[in-house]
Amino acid sequence: MSHLTLDLTHTEPFIAPEEWAAVELQAAAAAQLLDSRRGPGADFLGWLDLPVRYDRAEMRQIKAAARRIQRQSQVLVVIGIGGSYLGAKAALEFCQPTPPLWPLPSRKKGALQVCFAGTNLSGTHLQQLLDAVGKRDFSVNVISKSGTTLEPAVAFRFFRQALEARYGSEGARERIYATTDRARGALKTLADREGYETFTVPDDVGGRFSVLTAVGLLPLAAAGIDTDALLRGAADARVRYRSTSIADNDALRYAAARNILYRKGKLIEMLIGYEPRLLYLAEWWKQLFGESEGKNGKGIFPTSAQFTADLHSLGQYVQEGRRHLFETLIDIETPQHNPTLPATHDDLDGLNYLAGKPLHFINEQALRGTLEAHVAGGVPNIRIGVPEATPYYLGHLFFFFEKACALSGYLLGVNPFDQPGVEAYKKNMFRLLKS
Repeated sequence: MSHLTLDLTHTEPFIAPEEWAAVELQAAAAAQLLDSRRGPGADFLGWLDLPVRYDRAEMRQIKAAARRIQRQSQVLVVIGIGGSYLGAKAALEFCQPTPPLWPLPSRKKGALQVCFAGTNLSGTHLQQLLDAVGKRDFSVNVISKSGTTLEPAVAFRFFRQALEARYGSEGARERIYATTDRARGALKTLADREGYETFTVPDDVGGRFSVLTAVGLLPLAAAGIDTDALLRGAADARVRYRSTSIADNDALRYAAARNILYRKGKLIEMLIGYEPRLLYLAEWWKQLFGESEGKNGKGIFPTSAQFTADLHSLGQYVQEGRRHLFETLIDIETPQHNPTLPATHDDLDGLNYLAGKPLHFINEQALRGTLEAHVAGGVPNIRIGVPEATPYYLGHLFFFFEKACALSGYLLGVNPFDQPGVEAYKKNMFRLLKS
């Protein structure tokens, strides 16, 4: 089977051989620190072995619940924020991208539609979502370690009320699935009292690393995505990225390349995709690296762009603006669909020379041309090749980024598993709400 590839060819004009030599020992030390589980945040390393040491009994429960949700509902509303939804949303869009003209309820007839709530505090958005669910049968998967995070707690009140109004207390109880702490917290207390079926957010897995737990697996299984293949891809990546040598471990090489570029003033990393199905993978990636590295006055700022669309808005800045950024390109090498360009009688747009060419070929030439131009303009590029958009390769990619992120944090000299700054705005928000 093919595997992910890391291409650093387009960083060579920016990284000298002696810089690789200088970081090699540091990278090996970071890998040893992570694998020995003696580094900062070692209590949150459950994700390292999760692809092979997950709870088999809970996985059977997840699959049974997914089948029940598919039978009882047309819509599954997943309520969560940050790591409680981004992984699942990324996987859904990667594996089953929603065509732009399909509204919420109109995926192919009979298929379960998964939508997300609790990601903001907009009353307009929430009401539109409630209206879109409308009279369709629906279930809710509420995801929160504590049950007190404001955005999902607010949304859950509305959807719980809607369930109880439609199905009564007993019927609502059978349609609410809570993914939360194993033993404590407001949501766990409520779930035990009301009799909701519960799934566990592991104590040793932080939210942004939780996509391969019940947090991500229940919504994905309900949507019909092959969760076994997802875990198998992650399990293979776990083996592939085990070495402490830069030469033999692409996750370590990616982390090291980022660190070298950061030390040279490249403070912004743009994750680039040429397929819209990568949009939410980029959102997941931004949380992963932003929360893990952005502390103690350090860290690369993670952002993203969708090419070729954003070339028509950001392209000028990337080409000729301040030289403080680099790009990481995810290249899906085999498209799901590949129509050919038709010829026209008048050829007014002058594109008949491309008639009969597959659209993927045209997209790839846009990719290559942009890559060459940006590198020539002073923007280093890292390319990650993904053979095709399947659950297996997505699981591999999830683990690749998780491992690289942890290694990158240790190279940077921060604890990649805490997020102390997240609480600052919350304190102010709750003070204002209670005043």
